[in-house]
Parts: sequence; structure tokens; C-alpha cells
Amino acid sequence: MEKNDFLKEHIKHIDIKSFDSTPIIEAMKDMSFTAGDTARAAQILNQMITDDQCTIILCIAGSTSAAGCMQVYADMVRYNMVDVVVSTGAAIVDMDFFEALGFNHYKGSPSADDKKLRQLYIDRIYDTFIDEKQLQVCDNTIKEIAGSLAPRPYSSREFISQMGKYLVENAEKPDSLVQTAYENDVPIFCPAFSDSSAGFGLVLHQAENEQSHLSIDSVKDFRELTEIKIKSPVSGLFMIGGGVPKNFAQDTVICAEVLGKTTEMHKYAVQITVADVRDGALSGSTLKEASSWGKVDTVYEQMVYAEATSVLPLIISYVYHIRRWEGRCQRKWSKIFD
Repeated sequence: MEKNDFLKEHIKHIDIKSFDSTPIIEAMKDMSFTAGDTARAAQILNQMITDDQCTIILCIAGSTSAAGCMQVYADMVRYNMVDVVVSTGAAIVDMDFFEALGFNHYKGSPSADDKKLRQLYIDRIYDTFIDEKQLQVCDNTIKEIAGSLAPRPYSSREFISQMGKYLVENAEKPDSLVQTAYENDVPIFCPAFSDSSAGFGLVLHQAENEQSHLSIDSVKDFRELTEIKIKSPVSGLFMIGGGVPKNFAQDTVICAEVLGKTTEMHKYAVQITVADVRDGALSGSTLKEASSWGKVDTVYEQMVYAEATSVLPLIISYVYHIRRWEGRCQRKWSKIFD
């Protein structure tokens, strides 16, 4: 088999505007198990949106963007359901920015011959394929952006903003999360930014500019996100997966305390995860557990134990069609750093 035999069917990203899940979510309200949890999660997100003091933080971990949810996240920003994004580097760079440059993810199979895929320079995320040579174009684009900037430490938010600015002039697909967030002054933080295609591009940049180069300052990220939390009377978390984005966003409450500032725990929190709670890992830890650390209140919290691609589109379609986001004031948190 040749490379084109594997890279045939593009992943098509679901459009939550094209269907109305309101009847499904309303019916789920009277059900139990994951259905009931999903309906309550949708209600809590609606509460965040209608709370005129609430800053909503979207946390993204895992590979849902590659799997077909990329447009969901961009629409959450576009329709003012989100004020801040905290994500893994891979979701922002290897998936979203990558497709904005004109590339695609492809439908594959978990039973594919991985040795053959390696020979053909095809990367696999479970049943999704990526052309590694196209990823290397993404790496080099990051290097190009880095080379255009003054050599100094940048927060990931600052650098991703420059990626959004680049896409305004150069995007092949103009509705990416990175560009949409840039155009709406929604900051994106990637606390482990180098753990992605961006890392390779920045290593190339530093290797070619040993004496004068930029770097990514994750401490600056933490301080900037904490500044947003301190300035937010109320905050809510909507989390896909767990890991670093979850902990980074939750820890702003503690960081504010360390800085001697009085701030409230996150009032609202929803997490969609398949992780198990019993091993003590963060991705599966409950939001009630986070309350013991002083991070999350437990009045409006909901764990949804489901693979996110199966329930996220239903929740966001419901929220979109309820239309509580209309007339909501845009927070434009990026502007506080100008």
C-alpha cells in the first residue's frame, strides 16, 4: 500500500449549528447515568453563560480536535461561550494550527500496521492518521514566526497570539480556534507548549540563533492566567479531559492566595473524562476532590464520564440553540496585557 491509500478520507469536523440537540438534552434531564450527567453539564454551562460576572475557562486535553471537534471549540469562542482557553500544545498546534495551514487529519484504523505507517511517515492517533511531512511544515512555520519576533521570553499566550496574527494573513482555513481567539481577544494558554509540534519549531529556532532567540516562559503563563482569575469576580471551568490544562486552570486560585490576593474558588466546573479516579491521577480526580485543595466549589459541578466526542457536540449544540450567549458581554481578556 502507498501513502495515498492511507490518507484518503478527511476527518470532517462536526458543526453544532447544523442540528439542534435541545430535545435530546431535555429528554436526558429525566434520565440517569451518563445521560443525566450530560444534561446537568449542559445546564451548568448555560448558568456560566447567564452569570454576567463569570469568566468561562475552556480547558482542552486529549485529541478531540483531531477527531472531529475542532469547529466546536472555535464556535464556542465565536459565539461568546468562552473567555479563556487553556490547552495542551498538541491541540492548539499539531491539530488546530496545522489544519489552518491547509492540512488535514484522516480517518484510519487502530489495527493498521504501525511499522508500515512509520515507513510512509504517517503518524497515528488511535484511528486517526496524520502526514508527518505536513507536520514538519507546521514545525517550520512555528520557526518562521519565532524568527520574526524580538528575542526575549514570551508567555505561550503571547506567542499563540502571534500565530493568530500570522493566520489572518496566511490561513488556508480561516475559521480555526487560534485565529478566532485572536480576532475575539480570547487568550489561549498552553502551559506545556513545547510538548507539541511547536517544540520542534522552537528548538530549530534556538539552534539556528544560539546567541539571540526567544523562549517560552511557563511561569509568565501562570502569572498571566492568575491575573485574569484575580480580576474575575466569578469563574467557571469547562474541561475536556484533564492533565496539565485542568490543573493549571484550577491552581490559579491557590496562586492568587500565594500572591496575597483574595479570590473565590471556581464557582462552576464541568469535566468530561474517561479517566479512572482510583489511581490518584489528576485526569480522573473528581471536582469534589479539587474542593479539598480550595480550587473548585461543589455547588455547581458535574463530572461526565464519557468519551468527549460522543457528548460534547450535544452539549454545545444545546447551549448554542438555547442562545443565552446572545447579548453576553465579551470579556476580551487579551487586552489587559497590551
